[in-house]
Amino acid sequence: MTDIEQQDTVVVIGLGRFGSALALELTRRGTEVLAIDHRPKLVQSYTGQITQVAVADSTDLDALQRLGVPDFRRAVCAIGSDIQASILTASLLVELEIDDIWAKAVSKQHGEILRRVGVRHVVFPEHDMGERVARLVSGRLLDYMEVDENFAMAKIRPPRDFVGIALGDSSLRSRYGLTIVAVKRPDEEFTYATADTELAYDDMIIVSGPPDRIERFAELP
Repeated sequence: MTDIEQQDTVVVIGLGRFGSALALELTRRGTEVLAIDHRPKLVQSYTGQITQVAVADSTDLDALQRLGVPDFRRAVCAIGSDIQASILTASLLVELEIDDIWAKAVSKQHGEILRRVGVRHVVFPEHDMGERVARLVSGRLLDYMEVDENFAMAKIRPPRDFVGIALGDSSLRSRYGLTIVAVKRPDEEFTYATADTELAYDDMIIVSGPPDRIERFAELP
């Protein structure tokens, strides 16, 4: 999930698949959430599941003010299908001087406009998930998470050339620009890797570094 859940309160606008899943997960994690959507039946269906729900037109500045949205430090505009409503809602959140604004985008152009109106964090849920699944399906990656544009973490099995030698002697960083963060032995929990750690064929490792280098490393025999 991102740093969104680290604050005590978050307003989530839009209860589609992305917005509802986010609001429910934040609530589960103990974050107080105000979820807003213009569809009464949809809002009613989440009563009791999300901290607070409200029916309102998020493109109406007065409506947002009446709900106390300016009092929130973090807001998520989870509207995707109605791009005009998404952009207008995001611009109102900026106008209300919300400290930290996140917004869902459905296209590159949509994302660019959101950034221009002042949104600090633009997310592409469908694209990001599709890219993640593609990486998992197409190679030896067992799990994958892109932390930033040029940094990712992946769970893989160790390549043959790195088995049986201490990580400090493997030249992994100089050869591939990667770092093995943690190791999991069979039937054990993950533990932090050190320079003295020796890998075995049936180990699971967490490797971090640039995405393209991780993929090349994962394809080694």
